[in-house]
Amino acid sequence: MARRKALVVYGGMELHTPRQGAETVRHILEEHDFAVEVTDDYDALGAEDVGTNALVVPVITDGELEKDRMANLIAAVQAGTGLAGYHMGLATSFRSSVPFRYAASCYWVSHPGNIITYTVDVTRPDHPIMAGIESFEHTSEQYYLNYDPAVEVLATTTFSGEFHPWRKDVVMPVVFTTTHGQGRVFYSSLGHTADELDLPEVRAILTRGLLWAARAL
Repeated sequence: MARRKALVVYGGMELHTPRQGAETVRHILEEHDFAVEVTDDYDALGAEDVGTNALVVPVITDGELEKDRMANLIAAVQAGTGLAGYHMGLATSFRSSVPFRYAASCYWVSHPGNIITYTVDVTRPDHPIMAGIESFEHTSEQYYLNYDPAVEVLATTTFSGEFHPWRKDVVMPVVFTTTHGQGRVFYSSLGHTADELDLPEVRAILTRGLLWAARAL
């Protein structure tokens, strides 16, 4: 049987340890029999054959992709290639691209208090991505997002108002899924640095999310 292909592209702010994060994603996918390409060449996301990938994973802070190449990427997702990301990936990738923002379904705007301890509340324990995972405490950036109301929220966090009182008691998605055309989209805001991806709950959510988003054979 043919192996599914995945493309992982990394870059941007080194504080997010993108190369190490991309390697973690590679290891997860290779453990599930994907043929994985990892590169720091953003143009790979917009290659003519990008749609042959079952999954694309940008591990990118900001960045730019030429308009025609972005059109290739979006067309591939709409035709069924999965799109997945964690933390900066999707939420901050290609900030200036409206088509990418539409597909990504979220946009990072703040992390009040920077590195803090907050609660991740599992809201859909019946979903396969969250099965068996209970609400847990996490120490990292608590992402405040602008997000598409069409997403299916699987886990949330609630802002205490300690740092931004005007956002006290706001409930924000941490993990969600959606679709863009025929493509499945997965996002988790967990994983400010690659070492966080080794935490059991974070690793389980990321692994299941990547597999959920990937196009079936």
